[in-house]
Amino acid sequence: MARHYPTLTRNGFLLPSNIKASYEGAGEGRRSASWEATDNGINSINTPALRNLRARSRAAVRNDPYAFNVIDKRVSNLIGTGITPRPTTDDATLRKLKQQLWDDWVDEADADELTDFYGMQALVARTVETAGECFVRLRPRSPSEGLAVPLQLQALAPEFVPHDKFETAKNGNVIRAGIEFNPAGKRVAYWMYLSHPRDSSSLNAGYNQLVRVPATQVLHIFEPMEPGQLRGVPRLAPVLKRLRSLDNYDDAVLFRQEVANLFAGFIKRPAPDSGHQPRDPVTGQLLTTDRDGFTPMVALEPGTMQELGPGEEVEFSKPPDAGNNYPDFMRQQLMAAAAGSGTPYEILTGDMREVNDRALRVVLNEFRRRLEQLQFGVYVHQLCRPVRAAWMDMAVLSGALVLEDYAQRRREYLRTRWVPQGWAYIQPVQDVQARRMEVQAGFGSRSEMCLRNGYDAETIDAENAADLARSTDLGLNYTTLDAIEPTDDKEQP
Repeated sequence: MARHYPTLTRNGFLLPSNIKASYEGAGEGRRSASWEATDNGINSINTPALRNLRARSRAAVRNDPYAFNVIDKRVSNLIGTGITPRPTTDDATLRKLKQQLWDDWVDEADADELTDFYGMQALVARTVETAGECFVRLRPRSPSEGLAVPLQLQALAPEFVPHDKFETAKNGNVIRAGIEFNPAGKRVAYWMYLSHPRDSSSLNAGYNQLVRVPATQVLHIFEPMEPGQLRGVPRLAPVLKRLRSLDNYDDAVLFRQEVANLFAGFIKRPAPDSGHQPRDPVTGQLLTTDRDGFTPMVALEPGTMQELGPGEEVEFSKPPDAGNNYPDFMRQQLMAAAAGSGTPYEILTGDMREVNDRALRVVLNEFRRRLEQLQFGVYVHQLCRPVRAAWMDMAVLSGALVLEDYAQRRREYLRTRWVPQGWAYIQPVQDVQARRMEVQAGFGSRSEMCLRNGYDAETIDAENAADLARSTDLGLNYTTLDAIEPTDDKEQP
């Protein structure tokens, strides 16, 4: 075809024959005739599907054990006991003061008073994994309420911001998926319902008004998968259909086994035309039938012996098994579901057969690397950092924290290192020895090793010093005393 259109080819146009020759996946032949693949933008693709995706994802988490386990295990590994801040200022007194004030506020952070800030991190992560996104509204409070810092957080479901709201605001800004953008493309506001739009028990369910909330008061947490994406997609979106089909198949096999095992045995009698009248095996009387002409069945109990009439015999039931290919089929489908949800098969199912410690280490390292990407790229950046900044602003404005030249040195005061909960040792002895060798060789510091475990090195040092002093005063001899007392048996000069 290129020979027929040489001018187009020279000008850079890629003709169908060239496409087919370059990539088989771009071919338009018979095998690709039913291949539907849209080239629309990400927002045109996911926005119409969000309502069904959220509803089906939540239904799967509520009813499907594998879907529930995916979300539960991912949240527990993402957040754990919480992603905690470590101030990086040089002033030790200021670091201690900021940390104490933060610890006091953590217990009061939830506007619903159901958990603390680290529990809210888990709630936000669970909402993001299940529904694709979560909104957090910053709620300033009055100093008269007696909070350590007059600020609280309110977690909101994605339905609070309508994803189908596309219009032009009166001020000239553009509203896309419920988010208002200025001409420069910056988020300036979110349009939110006063209450959940599908909560019939709400007090204002009959009149649920949309209000404009400035973007400085709202945090939008989701994982962007493509440039320009406005709303998040549930984690289970690639495997929802597979999980439902697999659950239906597994339920059908289970029901078949249940019904087949209900029949313990069957009584066989001679044909009626043989002249023998069927009798009740218990009473010996002529057998009476129901209206439909069938004999009612009597339940069997363990250890029951039954007398049979002449010509009658018992044939015990032989229920079918689940099939020889059932375990392999389920394993293969669950492996596909695990791959699509970003969860290792062993964690999804709890099946640790034929898994050694080396293979498990490889699987966990890949899983943890992916979760660390989400921890720092999503939850630290979109949730923890803005909350920390709002907390410090309110602490300074309320007088709970006095910082010199805060307006000019705000960036310096906000410098914080966020530390997730440390990963558990796979092989404790070998792992500790490896970290000790890293410190001795200079490849890492003690502070870094402590942070890997989710602890603060300064706190550990203070606790060790206190333990050593107390042991010395009490005359106790622990191995930790070697750090401050020489154990040389030679006579000292």
